[in-house]
Amino acid sequence: MATFGTVTTTQQHNPNKSFEVVSPPTDGISSLSFSSKANYLVASSWDNQVRCWEIQSNGGSVPKAAISHDHPVLCTAWKDDGSTVFSAGCDKQAKMWPILSGGQPVQVGMHDAPIKDIAWVPEMNLLVTGSWDKTVKYWDTRQQNPAHTQQLPERCYAMSVRHPLMVVATADRNIVVYNLANPQTEFKRILSPLKYQTRCVATFPDKQGFLVGSIEGRVAVQHIDEAQQSKNFTFKCHRDNNDIYAVNAISFHPVHATFATSGSDGAYNFWDKDSRQRLKALQRCNQPIPCSAFNHDGTIFAYAVSYDWSKGAENHTPAQAQNFILLHPTQDTEVKAKARLATSGRK
Repeated sequence: MATFGTVTTTQQHNPNKSFEVVSPPTDGISSLSFSSKANYLVASSWDNQVRCWEIQSNGGSVPKAAISHDHPVLCTAWKDDGSTVFSAGCDKQAKMWPILSGGQPVQVGMHDAPIKDIAWVPEMNLLVTGSWDKTVKYWDTRQQNPAHTQQLPERCYAMSVRHPLMVVATADRNIVVYNLANPQTEFKRILSPLKYQTRCVATFPDKQGFLVGSIEGRVAVQHIDEAQQSKNFTFKCHRDNNDIYAVNAISFHPVHATFATSGSDGAYNFWDKDSRQRLKALQRCNQPIPCSAFNHDGTIFAYAVSYDWSKGAENHTPAQAQNFILLHPTQDTEVKAKARLATSGRK
């Protein structure tokens, strides 16, 4: 990725000299999603907007289109063919936006409370939404009513899907595992191995387990099969001496199966769970990183720098608040698994 543009300045929000996306959202950034077919990036924001950019090979970004919701947008997802964006949030609606054809967004789902997470499941040709109304709903986008409504033990805080595995994290530290071959039945329900509120989950690329991130600067590596439980472990991250920050996002690299964590400390790190090593620690930005995502081939890591409300309203000054989306061109040395040294312990 040596051709991925040039950077001339470094500001506090960008100590790693990443490329800045032009015309970023005007309020807190809640999600980032790349198309699986091309370098199109969408972002949702508390300014009620979903925006799309084309990311160029030189690090440039071109705004392509935007749509509005009635209230803040919390989540986004792409259809697997790269033609369509799904979005949802505080207006309790799930919208389908046929972005490549230039079509207008249409409502395809509805909940009784805000929708926290959304996923397209191509193997089922269904959209899945997880809400604070304590349900997960499956939607055939051609039908008005949900194909199925699944009750959750509590409000949905995070969701990750790699068919047939779906993991839903809720309030009260519940984690519910589903086998989507039988979505009407819980496959397994556990209490989070972390002692504090769950912020994010990510299913393993091999579908044998999942990662859990909490508000207490810690990640759990959790396997599903009972015979694999001895491989489970947790590790600390996103901490600065006695200051402990939330793990806001976990993203697996699409090629190397390593992963990135992003936190309220303004840092992002690359990790290898199999060798239990941190591959790379980047410099901290001067604001939290609320969300992040790899592009389809893992050559770009996008991350947002904006306030995430982790220190409450009293630490937020809207008139001075700035929001950025930054693009880090990944190097193999940062994201490729390394052999574990015989003497190394847990990092």
